Amino acid sequence: MNISKTILFGALIGVLYSTPNIAQTNAVYFTGAHIIPISGEPIENGVLVIRDGIIQDVGDHRFRIPSDAEVVDVSGKVIMPGLVDTHSHIGGGDGGDRSSSLHPDVRIMDAIDPRSDTFKKALAGGITAANVMPGSGHLMSGQTVYLKLRKANTIEDMLLIIDEENNIYGGLKMANGTNPIGNGASPRPGTRAKSAAMVRELFIKAQNYQQKIKEANGDESKMPPRDLQMETLVEVLEGKRTVHNHTHRHDDILTAIRLSKEFGYKLVLQHVSEAYKVADEIAEAGVPASVITLDSFGGKLEAKDFSNVNAAALEEAGVLVGFHTDDYITDSRLFLRSAAMGVREGMSREKALEAVTIANAIMMDIDDRVGSLEKGKDADFIILSGDPFSVYTMVEQTWIEGQKVWDRQNPEDREYATGGYEIFRGEVHNHHIEGE
Repeated sequence: MNISKTILFGALIGVLYSTPNIAQTNAVYFTGAHIIPISGEPIENGVLVIRDGIIQDVGDHRFRIPSDAEVVDVSGKVIMPGLVDTHSHIGGGDGGDRSSSLHPDVRIMDAIDPRSDTFKKALAGGITAANVMPGSGHLMSGQTVYLKLRKANTIEDMLLIIDEENNIYGGLKMANGTNPIGNGASPRPGTRAKSAAMVRELFIKAQNYQQKIKEANGDESKMPPRDLQMETLVEVLEGKRTVHNHTHRHDDILTAIRLSKEFGYKLVLQHVSEAYKVADEIAEAGVPASVITLDSFGGKLEAKDFSNVNAAALEEAGVLVGFHTDDYITDSRLFLRSAAMGVREGMSREKALEAVTIANAIMMDIDDRVGSLEKGKDADFIILSGDPFSVYTMVEQTWIEGQKVWDRQNPEDREYATGGYEIFRGEVHNHHIEGE
């Protein structure tokens, strides 16, 4: 697709289009767009079919459209899956306090404001699903929550339920390096070695707790006293909950991998500022990495060797790699720019697009529902004015489960795309206090 011509065409005729919040009792056909399904090759002059919040089909202009069908003409636009953010702090939540360094029992879902304006900011950036985390001020700051950014009155309305039977709605946030060393009750970790020792000690305790449950074999009289911290870590040990580990330095990255191997839990590396130094080791471990991009370096000493080449180095090594916002560190409205910066530093276009969609969905175990435009998946998609990597491109609409949840033509919605920090009502993010 000649994106420059598309942009010029749009500018000349002042393309304006409006699509209502359609309840798909009948199938709706979006026609004429350049479709990037992620799961296959881009489709020029494509057709996206949705009904009842589910993708019914994706095809090209030869697709047969019934004469009585609901048709939305999006000619000259780009459609791609809704973006998935593996590491965000939107929603104004918090995590563990400073009573200890390890808080696996704390749930950020108990602190999130579902009506927070920060969700609207994320929608303005095309984000439709996010892993919302407590901060990194502790070795374990608490349980994360995977959210679909639907319009909602309660946090329950936003949950991407992972394990309904066991009430598991996300992963576990862990951290190593500088942030947790000086936090928590006395004795604080104080050093990197002590930090690892404290994590190891709690997992060994969880293994013993797990063993007692097995030995009880369903006999309530033999069950150990209920322990919320141990229950969470047993879920980690059993692979029901993924660990998302904040880490920066190359040696800290390897420590995070070492602990995951020792206890056999699923790990996603987060940030990995020095990933390019140990990309082969990350690949050999078979661990995915969610990286951040920055256009203004600095902040903390342990990230002084950060490089935007990380994503390209990880791709070359064969690692499953994604991007994240760590919002507010990177504004959710600019999430697509992260992928563009990855391409600028040598990442392939294909993998960069995957890194904000399907790769992140895989890391969150939600790829059966989101991350690509495929028949049977949730109708989560965004409509762009042009090429995803162009500085001139804007998110024009964001759709979740077949409902339009953000529209740039709506003045109130547009304000969340163009306004400054003051539109977010001065919300204070607790992870900032923790030193995220």
